[in-house]
Amino acid sequence: MKIMPFSWHHLNHWDLGVLPFLLLVGAGLLYFYWGVRRAGSWPRVRSVCFLLGLLITFIATQTFIGAYDMEYFSDHMIQHLLLIMVAAPLFALSAPLDLAYKSGNAAIRRFLDSKFMEVVTHPLFAFALYFAFIPFTHLTGFMNLMMTHMWIHHLEQIGFLVVGYLFFRAAFGLERGYKIHPGLRLVYVMAAVPVDTFTGLVLSMSSRNPFSSYPAMAPTGASRAWILSNIKLGGGIMWIGGDALMLLALIPIAFMWVKWETERTKELDKILDAQGI
Repeated sequence: MKIMPFSWHHLNHWDLGVLPFLLLVGAGLLYFYWGVRRAGSWPRVRSVCFLLGLLITFIATQTFIGAYDMEYFSDHMIQHLLLIMVAAPLFALSAPLDLAYKSGNAAIRRFLDSKFMEVVTHPLFAFALYFAFIPFTHLTGFMNLMMTHMWIHHLEQIGFLVVGYLFFRAAFGLERGYKIHPGLRLVYVMAAVPVDTFTGLVLSMSSRNPFSSYPAMAPTGASRAWILSNIKLGGGIMWIGGDALMLLALIPIAFMWVKWETERTKELDKILDAQGI
């Protein structure tokens, strides 16, 4: 069902849903009440990152951004970037799997140590999933399905969080499991930038509307020219905004690399001092 065309006085428009709200509250309770409380000691900065991740997810899905994400393709792209490149990295920095391992019982630890989780959390799997997920959700017929089936749209939002979490989990290398050399993590992130650029360029250079379902979802009175221009705008947001956020993610990774090199140098100095060299 269409809603009134967006204007700046709609910034206070909410799109509160019972199920999304319960999922967000449930995630918070799991992390803090079941996880942090049982862990005994847990870095405060990781808890703050999880809270910020929940807040960004709430803003992206329950405020005016979520209210207009089907009518305005450009808004849809803003929502996607907030989920996969802002909220997901924050969740990765909160290290939820490490918290589950520390707080959970033997069955949970066995699952987290299973071959399945070893594959799912491997950097190559996360990279391949990210590389396929972005163009699939924006350049194929999936977009039409998403626009006509709200449950698919909600699954897509969850997918952005999961795929983004797995990707940035490997990029930050904070959690247990297979780790990439800190220097290679920069290459890992930069190697994923072209997929955002390609997807954004394809959309921004479209000469016709690639989504047959969009005219039925667009604001009332929207012309074909407006629909195409909004798709182009969405492509530009994916291209420029996505690349900018990816480059921004390189900053903490670079700091982690410097910290790792500093600690490694200190350890080597201690070994050399002990050997009298």
